[in-house]
Amino acid sequence: MTRVIHTGDTHVGYQQYNVPDRRDDFLDAFRQVVRDAIEDDADAVVHAGDLFHDRRPALADIMGTLTVLEELSDANIPFLAVVGNHEAKRDAQWLDLYESLGLATRLSDEPTVIGDTAFYGLDFVPRSQHDDLDYDFAAHDADSAALVTHGLFQPFDYGDWDADEILTESSVEFDAMLLGDNHDPGKQQVEDTWVTYCGSTERASASEREDRGYNIVTFDEEVRITRRGLDTREFVFVDVDLGPEEGVERVRSRVGQHDLEDAVVIVSISGDGDPVTPASVESFALDRGALVARVTDHREITAEEHETDISFADPDDAVTERVRDLGLSEAAHDIDETIRASKVADANVKDEVERRVRELLNEDSDAFAADTAASDGAADTASADEDDTDDGEAVNEADETDGENQASVEEFL
Repeated sequence: MTRVIHTGDTHVGYQQYNVPDRRDDFLDAFRQVVRDAIEDDADAVVHAGDLFHDRRPALADIMGTLTVLEELSDANIPFLAVVGNHEAKRDAQWLDLYESLGLATRLSDEPTVIGDTAFYGLDFVPRSQHDDLDYDFAAHDADSAALVTHGLFQPFDYGDWDADEILTESSVEFDAMLLGDNHDPGKQQVEDTWVTYCGSTERASASEREDRGYNIVTFDEEVRITRRGLDTREFVFVDVDLGPEEGVERVRSRVGQHDLEDAVVIVSISGDGDPVTPASVESFALDRGALVARVTDHREITAEEHETDISFADPDDAVTERVRDLGLSEAAHDIDETIRASKVADANVKDEVERRVRELLNEDSDAFAADTAASDGAADTASADEDDTDDGEAVNEADETDGENQASVEEFL
């Protein structure tokens, strides 16, 4: 029997809402998963991609993750992982750094056997390259086998990659596919194979209302998948449907019914009633101890005015959705991250973009060729994970010192 923790989409380094406490929350959630694995004496922790939120994590995030993985290593529990789309680099991956330190194993087409189960890995593959894969995995002699990969798969909603195709064409018969990318957990059977998402370990979007957690997967005579929750920061969702002549006092009254201390408060307003100034409601929540407060008045955006439903509780969501639809190349995503991520001071963005463009073109003259398959199919495909592209965050109004303090290891060296 082999029993592993299946986790993923930890997005370490995401400073959601530009609040440092939220950045800490993402690392804390990952640490909680690892400590659960140690307490339960799991055979391995299997990570299905997006360990980091972006390609160039800050040094503090890299070192914080290092200390967590050292805890796992000290307990003699292997960390098996693949690379997700958020963290994927054009050259060596951050996962390779941890592997070189003996703290991780980057799964591949060669089996990594834990107990009586062989684990294989397939890093995130852009949609335009799906047809080029041959699914040729090396043979194994274990009792069971699992494929760990990252992407949006059918038969789940919004899938653009057919899990059945992988299972049918693979040279190895898999008992389970352990997936990352979709932040909503779920499991389905494709023929005789369990296909499951573990979900994210922290709420990376206001649309992720359900509690966060991870999967416990046991390989024995059959595959058993159970779910365990995580103790993450409280999100308070307040949905207010205003009646005629109701306004800000009604909204404040509804918000005040909740314990807001250190919580992220997401207020959604619909119905009729008087105009409501979001700032007045946000100030009300903050005065009562909320860490973050965001208000979206859906009455201000009608279907006739906009085809896309935009929630200003998470402005990045709207940008993310549009960026994903553009079918950008990996290089273009890199530049998008440079512009919108918080690691580059405003005054330095222009010079940094110019430097990165020259660097990318020197590596590959076709680096900025668009992913036409992605852009052509964008109209028919929605994202189940609204933050699962290279969205980054709004550029902070930081000075050059702040930019230097958040340098990546590459820049540090």
